[in-house]
Amino acid sequence: MYEAVHAHPDGDSTVARQALTAADYGFDGVVVRNHGDEPADYDAEAVAEAYGIDVVEGVEVRADTPSQASGLVGNHRSKHTVVVVHGGDRAINRFAVENPAVDVLAHPMRGDGDFNHVLANAAADNGVRVEFSLRQVLGDSGGSRVRALGDLRKLRELVADADAPYVVSADPRSHLELRAPRELVALGEAIGFTGDQMREGLEAWSRLAERNRRVTDDSFVEPGVRLDEDDG
Repeated sequence: MYEAVHAHPDGDSTVARQALTAADYGFDGVVVRNHGDEPADYDAEAVAEAYGIDVVEGVEVRADTPSQASGLVGNHRSKHTVVVVHGGDRAINRFAVENPAVDVLAHPMRGDGDFNHVLANAAADNGVRVEFSLRQVLGDSGGSRVRALGDLRKLRELVADADAPYVVSADPRSHLELRAPRELVALGEAIGFTGDQMREGLEAWSRLAERNRRVTDDSFVEPGVRLDEDDG
């Protein structure tokens, strides 16, 4: 299972500190998902070797308009293994689920985001994973937490009805905000998910990274066409 983290300067902890804690908690990998305007300075291979955990180079694109988002996704697609779009805006949500170059639509229900069955079906058609972010459930209280729970329930129903792909994350900004996989599974079960749904969402990050690494391998001529080593 993998967790998707924000590291310094987008978060409070370095990639190395996040990776160390994630490994101690039993994660197999971390996806570094810093916003594109706040990139982390790290050597993924060195961190992975030091802590025995996979470190995936990702990015979370944050934009004000779909046209800006399109340009940023195009710029980052060839540079990062996982491309996430920062959701929570109706127009950005729609752009993300309609664009197969996007891997994940993050926290679509925040702000004035309105995720509906049309967008869920578009996500299913284009293979864009919808994120179930547990950040507000873990960190908020009172009315804000109640609203976050309601948003998650609505999102879960829409994703399930459309059979859309999804990921699960606590969306931590610090190693202190990381939670072990078993804790996240238990939390999910307490708010209406099944244990299998939670494990599936945490494992989806690793499958996504594996797929994208394979597709961008130099041995691929084009999607679905790969050169064998004997072909020269």
